[in-house]
Amino acid sequence: MTAASEFHLPAGSTGNSTYETIVGPGAREGWVHTGLRVLALAPGGSEVVTANGVEVMVVPLNGGCDVAVDGTTHTLRGREDVFASATDVLYVPVGSQLTISSAGGGRFALASAVATGSHPVALIRAEDVPVEIRGGGNMTRMVRNFGTVGAFDQMDSLIACEVITPGGNWSSYPAHKHDETVDDGEHRESELEEIYYYEIQDAPGGGPGFGFHQTTASADDKPIDVLTEVRSGDTVLVPHGWHGPCAAAPGHDMYYLNVMAGPEAERAWNITDHPDQTWVRGTWDDAGIDPRLEGESR
Repeated sequence: MTAASEFHLPAGSTGNSTYETIVGPGAREGWVHTGLRVLALAPGGSEVVTANGVEVMVVPLNGGCDVAVDGTTHTLRGREDVFASATDVLYVPVGSQLTISSAGGGRFALASAVATGSHPVALIRAEDVPVEIRGGGNMTRMVRNFGTVGAFDQMDSLIACEVITPGGNWSSYPAHKHDETVDDGEHRESELEEIYYYEIQDAPGGGPGFGFHQTTASADDKPIDVLTEVRSGDTVLVPHGWHGPCAAAPGHDMYYLNVMAGPEAERAWNITDHPDQTWVRGTWDDAGIDPRLEGESR
């Protein structure tokens, strides 16, 4: 069995001052379809990125930026931090060269997936990002669907969204999987690998927050066993298996950016619930929405 540390990449483990996180398709054994880089720019800084073999979504984590692609500059207004609001995002097709610059500095996630087809550059404004409230009670979380199936489909294989889980709540629950292709007329499942990139809200006094992530094996021939504490800037890779629950420590809101893609020709996101946990879906209506997230959906 591969060690859990192989799938949990702590913040700062890249040893790279420009990119706080580096995950690339093909860069590690068994990792094929998805990538993520977190670019840190000082005020007035810029970086040239070439999307070799991948399509990219630029997602400001904090701060705003300008992205120049094919002679046109797109301004992403950004945000104070990931908990403040949704953000403008920019889709850039495979093979493009983009220059990212930021007058005020900031941190910018570059979510990517292997692609062959070309699509137009697309700027998605924060106010146009569909926001979904999922779950109920202490399983309530908010999903910003800027790059999910049905929300934005003018791309090849990339699926991306971000999730806010209030402190003390559980997310990615029930645990679920999408590691094989199933279409038997009654149920569908899509084969997708997935990246979880985390940020955790600090304590009022500035102390670091934390949460937990779990991934377990869905079959004997796909061993994986991850139960790990996550902090801001940590990344967890899910090549296969049941993933979830993810738990936010009380007092510390949790954010994660999900990046998914797989080998199927159809870009689809179909999951299978863990059979021991799927019953919790039936409790959500009676539990009601966590009041901290009431009025957030659109």
